[in-house]
Amino acid sequence: MSVKVAVIGCGHWGKNHVRNFAELGALGAVVDPHAPTAEKFAQEYGVPALSFEQAIASDDIDGVVIAAPAELHANLAIAAYNNGKHVFVEKPIALTMEDGERMKTAADAAGKALMVGHLLQYHPAFVALREFVKGGGLGKLRYAYSHRCSLGKFRVEENALWSFAPHDVSMLLALFGEAPESVRGMGGAYVTEGIEDECRLDMTFADGGRAHVMATWLHPFKEHRLIVVGETGMAVFEDSAHGEEKLRLYRHQIDTSGPVPAPAKADWEALPYGDDEPLKTECQHFLDACAGKHAPLTDADEALRVLDVLIKGKAG
Repeated sequence: MSVKVAVIGCGHWGKNHVRNFAELGALGAVVDPHAPTAEKFAQEYGVPALSFEQAIASDDIDGVVIAAPAELHANLAIAAYNNGKHVFVEKPIALTMEDGERMKTAADAAGKALMVGHLLQYHPAFVALREFVKGGGLGKLRYAYSHRCSLGKFRVEENALWSFAPHDVSMLLALFGEAPESVRGMGGAYVTEGIEDECRLDMTFADGGRAHVMATWLHPFKEHRLIVVGETGMAVFEDSAHGEEKLRLYRHQIDTSGPVPAPAKADWEALPYGDDEPLKTECQHFLDACAGKHAPLTDADEALRVLDVLIKGKAG
């Protein structure tokens, strides 16, 4: 089955979807409210520029990729399902649990895929880390924390938690394998009143594990780092690093035989991972889901667990 998709929104991030689906031979149309933008990509990739209504009514389009503002996700997705299309929607799935549930209900009723763009679940380094943890490579997880920090891009429509943290929450829930028992969030608005520039999120899990997220665009340098600490080792996924340093394993030991615990430090070792482009892998995963080869990894249930954490941890 040759799947064709329409990309809805060709802006800052949507243009990357346009490129990847075109390279995969699956781009069927582009849609953008700014006509010159739509025409630009239509001419570049040799596909029609359609209105949203035309795209979801077209028999040539099997699915839509929604890279539009989150407040529009639910209505766009439900309209697509009512026309028998599969849906890949960017993160977060929605801004309210009610809208997210509406999307899931519509997808189930249509018998079509609902996939959410939690991109780092498809990053080869995180895939390797997730499988290593699931295989017991670190023993029981004790705690994990993620920093997603940079200087800008400043937003005025959402805070740093909603802009950055969906990726981190998605990764942490995947590593711990369950939703947290409790969530607490806090943050500060320093540049734009009412829009938190730095946000912190704390999660606790039923087995005693803990996870923390710091997200900010008011930071002196770029830092994308996930640290996972288990009983038998520690791992670091640093997306802003290069080569082997991107995914590191530390086998530090703690000697508790004496009156004071003493660390025995070990040099880090590289954990091997692939070199596939995360977004291309994610796009191919959606095409395979449309073709019935598998259910989406980042499906509605996974996305709703992430959304629930974001809502409970709303900074302020």
